[in-house]
Amino acid sequence: MKALVLAGGAGTRLRPITHTSAKQLVPVANKPVLFYGLEAIAETGIREVGLVVGDTQAEIEAAVGDGSAFGLEVTYLRQQAPLGLAHGVLIARDYLGDDDFVMYLGDNFIVGGIDGLVRRFARERPAAQIMLTKVSDPRQFGVAELDASGRVVGLEEKPARPKSDLALVGVYLFTPAVHEAVAELKPSWRGELEITDAIQWLIEAGLPVESSVISGYWKDTGNVTDMLEVNRLVLESLEPRVSGSVDAASELIGRVVIEPGAVVARSRVVGPAVIGPGARVEDGYVGPFTSIGADCVIERAEIEYSIVLPRSSIRGVSRIESSLIGHDVEVTPASTSPRAHRLVLGDHSKVQISS
Repeated sequence: MKALVLAGGAGTRLRPITHTSAKQLVPVANKPVLFYGLEAIAETGIREVGLVVGDTQAEIEAAVGDGSAFGLEVTYLRQQAPLGLAHGVLIARDYLGDDDFVMYLGDNFIVGGIDGLVRRFARERPAAQIMLTKVSDPRQFGVAELDASGRVVGLEEKPARPKSDLALVGVYLFTPAVHEAVAELKPSWRGELEITDAIQWLIEAGLPVESSVISGYWKDTGNVTDMLEVNRLVLESLEPRVSGSVDAASELIGRVVIEPGAVVARSRVVGPAVIGPGARVEDGYVGPFTSIGADCVIERAEIEYSIVLPRSSIRGVSRIESSLIGHDVEVTPASTSPRAHRLVLGDHSKVQISS
């Protein structure tokens, strides 16, 4: 069995971060989201991975390399435009050959791994096996309709009137039968080749499509709210560790990780939180569910429930909460007189100001 990991999306919901960075490499607990998926695949025993990439190929390739760090053999498959999940399968046709494969969306996060799912598929070998989870607003997802016995009888992408509250999770398993389905597809109203349409084709062709409803945690990390929530979840499982420097005037409370080369001076860090390698926290406060990236500076500032990417600095500002701060950002106080806000914002930015 092979794996197909899709990492070619543009990440429009995470702009402006994704104007200059691949959404799959935005870190959760200081590790890119994509890495969690690759680790989950490696844990199943799968070794060959086709990684579908787009305009951010160079950045993803620099981070993942040949896959050996994960115990994988990675082959990069270029997608000229993000034309749908089934389009990813289409361009990977030669790579996949006649092998069964698991398709994993590179910006999805699943607690508990996929080992059990892969073993069940290998044992039963339906044409397709999907994972489902109950959601509060199914209109935002691919939605499955099940019959009384639990078999999948219909799928629809982002329906206006959902027939169930069961959304497709971003992991799918297929036999080579899916390639005939994909070859027959026409673009949807979104202009994309939908994987839900391919699975529906299998159903209508009389081929078995199985599902399992997961009770564990799943998130599509496509927006800031979900990124922060996944970061919170991962930090909850931290084992405290101090590999950097913490002076006697500082206080660490709860599950806190201080990475090598990091310095905490005259500060308070309340976990779960991680301070990345080479970062400095001086005369500041880092609150729960916060990830501070490598070589960041937090000085005379307070931050909580946030993600700060590498090499950014926050100096002299009061409490920052629920924020995603990109690479090489500088946050500083404005002059107190006249009272005003001075902003330099990129396209698609979102700003909340308390006046």
